[in-house]
Amino acid sequence: MTATLPELTGNYVLDPAHTRIGFVARHAMVTKVHGSFGTFEGTAHLDGADPAKSTAQVVIKTESIHTGVEQRDQHLRTNDFLDVPNFPDITFRTTLVERQSDTEYRVTGDLTVKDTTRPVTIDFEYTGNAVDPHGNLRVGLEGSVTISRKQFGVTWNAALEGGGVLVGDKVVLEFDISAIKQG
Repeated sequence: MTATLPELTGNYVLDPAHTRIGFVARHAMVTKVHGSFGTFEGTAHLDGADPAKSTAQVVIKTESIHTGVEQRDQHLRTNDFLDVPNFPDITFRTTLVERQSDTEYRVTGDLTVKDTTRPVTIDFEYTGNAVDPHGNLRVGLEGSVTISRKQFGVTWNAALEGGGVLVGDKVVLEFDISAIKQG
């Protein structure tokens, strides 16, 4: 049995074992690099009856970036990109939640990367809820947003011999969320 939207009201934590926070960026103007962050924490208060009263916050550890290529990951941790020693966290805090339909929500909040904070709006799909074998009520959400990395002070690049640049400016942030209701 699944819960109705009003029954979902409560406090939640992200389940890192079943949540993915990822990204996709264009490389050499011809292909895409996919990556993710392995260490993060997040909490939310969901109000099923009045989604505008819902809130969420996420803290992502920049050192946990992973693209499957260690040399690239090490470069992404330098000042050329995330500058992990000086900026160990990427944060997101909601400022507005809007219901678009029974399964679609628009979440606006402040995204901070490298000490630069800008508003972003993420379209999420509510994928459902279930009680897991341990008795936990879980909700699922999927969403994505495209940002300009330059707007967050991530400007490093290299020119390509035939024209263009090595790293595209647009980065798609991807969220596959499993959150567990607390108490």
